[in-house]
Amino acid sequence: MAGEVVWYELMTSDVDAARGFYEPVLGWTIEKSSNAPNGYRMIAGSKGNVGGMMPLPRGTANTGMKPVWVPYIHVPNADEAAAKIKQDGGAIHIPGTDVPGAGRWSFVADPQGANFYVMTPMGPPGTATSHQSGTPGYGGWHELHTTDVAKAFAFYARHFGWTADGAIDMGPAGEYRMFKIGQVQSGGMMKAANLPRPQWMIYFNVDNIDKAVARVNAAGGKVVHGPQEVPGGAYIINGVDPQGAAFNLVGPRS
Repeated sequence: MAGEVVWYELMTSDVDAARGFYEPVLGWTIEKSSNAPNGYRMIAGSKGNVGGMMPLPRGTANTGMKPVWVPYIHVPNADEAAAKIKQDGGAIHIPGTDVPGAGRWSFVADPQGANFYVMTPMGPPGTATSHQSGTPGYGGWHELHTTDVAKAFAFYARHFGWTADGAIDMGPAGEYRMFKIGQVQSGGMMKAANLPRPQWMIYFNVDNIDKAVARVNAAGGKVVHGPQEVPGGAYIINGVDPQGAAFNLVGPRS
């Protein structure tokens, strides 16, 4: 449906090494090679596709771009959505681009500078499998770290129809504002801390957070925070993969 997160993409400095990390950590099957001009590789879980990964675009090292996970948001018309985002103070990094057999997308940023894609996917509604709350290996939560929570919340509500779903007072860190996509609580927004720029953080579901931590360590990643219990009884960790991309996991504890 419009406004739904339908895909996750990792842009990284070493696709083969990233594959060697994420397959054992999240149980994914990632293509060993690619015929795509940009080296794009598909990521699959047990119940359908999760997303894709690709090398950082040429020249981005000169701009300071680092390996990063980025979400795709479903819109009825990617070109119109991108134009409206720019008119509303955002930016268009890459204008409308067709992907044969998949749809049309544009790479954009919100007014505070957080990057994401808007995409008009092909195929019937309801076929996206990337975001599946609670299903191991799939997206379970989307967290925006931004410089202005109120303005960011209003922006995403305006463009994608997301709705407020409660807030948590985090004291000096400010308010953590949660949102729904349709009828599903899907993420939250908070004041950015210790990040070079506003950024979306994607939390992938795992079967057991302690076992996942062990897999992260064994595969050469680093846990920088957690496990920490969050409202609802689940536990989260924030980590960094061997190439430097931030990743996040959420799941139960034994």
